[in-house]
Amino acid sequence: MVYFAALAIAVGLGLPIAVLSAAIGQGKVGAAAMEGIARQPEAAGRIQLAMMIALGFIESLVIYALLMFFLLSPKLPDTMTIIQSLRQ
Repeated sequence: MVYFAALAIAVGLGLPIAVLSAAIGQGKVGAAAMEGIARQPEAAGRIQLAMMIALGFIESLVIYALLMFFLLSPKLPDTMTIIQSLRQ
């Protein structure tokens, strides 16, 4: 029973935590890139390229978390099974 509780917490909280963390990371990357472009406008192309690569890596981690969500969701028992096991 503890296994299913831990699995439910991982499935229910894992993806939102990953998404919020990625959003914060993307915001920091964007802010740092804009600050760098403001300081050195001649390096805008290189800064934008580095920013796009970093954003791609951040987004790939969110896609990996989404994949884990879809892989773990079917392993959760249905609600009726949990209720019946609690009654016994």
